[in-house]
Amino acid sequence: MSTRSNDQGRAYEYVCLITLHHEINRHRRAVIELNSSYAAARRAWDAIDDSLHSLLAQSAYAAVDELFDLEPLIIEPSDDTLTLKLQRDTEGELGDVRDILIVRCAIKWEIGLSIKHNHFAVKHSRLSKNLDFGEKWFGIPCSVQYWRDISPVFQRLQEAKNDNCRWSDIGNKDLDVYRPILTAFINEVKRCNAQHREVPRKMVEYLLGEYDFYKVISVDSQRTTQIHTYNTHGTLNRSAKNARPKRQVPIASLPTRIISIDFKPNSNTTVELYMDNGWQFSFRIHNASTMVETSLKFDIQIIGMPTSIMVINCTWR
Repeated sequence: MSTRSNDQGRAYEYVCLITLHHEINRHRRAVIELNSSYAAARRAWDAIDDSLHSLLAQSAYAAVDELFDLEPLIIEPSDDTLTLKLQRDTEGELGDVRDILIVRCAIKWEIGLSIKHNHFAVKHSRLSKNLDFGEKWFGIPCSVQYWRDISPVFQRLQEAKNDNCRWSDIGNKDLDVYRPILTAFINEVKRCNAQHREVPRKMVEYLLGEYDFYKVISVDSQRTTQIHTYNTHGTLNRSAKNARPKRQVPIASLPTRIISIDFKPNSNTTVELYMDNGWQFSFRIHNASTMVETSLKFDIQIIGMPTSIMVINCTWR
């Protein structure tokens, strides 16, 4: 993700937070936790122009009323204080993809929002000569065979890095770099899955986080804000004392089987993963810099979801 896109993403997190705070306080007391993530988001907001301010604010407001309908505990009249918090980016690396937390400590309740501006990517994980993706993704260390398979490719990249090479200097990198790395990745996932039945479930929990959440996506070109309901553990959509949710959010079943994992047809850079219960992902590998590095980055997208994950389109006013 470019610096510009990253800054706009932080600015969108900020305006979603501020909009929630303003609208919740129409119903009950809410406070914002002032932490380093809040400060970074505020700086990003201050750095964008007025036209983008207006656009992002419209997007944020479009989602708020729908969130209140889904989660009446947010605006339930009560003497306790509701806290809004922006999480650190490092939480995503630890299995929590939620950017904004909405918390009521008095009743031990919280929900989270993952905030996206004009993109649908799930994660941007890396593969490298030392990074054990099996351990990180599903708690199963990669095999000796995996390290043998990737070693020659990353050795070549190390030599190119030592020579201050650019990625554009590496000829035929699709076949000589990306495809062998992805082949090793595919084979390792298959090996782990053959020996550990929990791999499909843990794969999704790694990619989407260990907590239920709503994904809020601003689609500026369509003047629409999408809300996706990721309710795999059944913690979303609870009733308040005075109100039930106006829209019911189903519980989505996690996968139990990998049906297929292989290269996308006619591609050397993208792997497609198909699992039961409707889960489908693509993994596109790419270099994330001009100069050669000894790691490669995934752009991971959901290409198919269970029908029990709702997509709610909120049109801007």
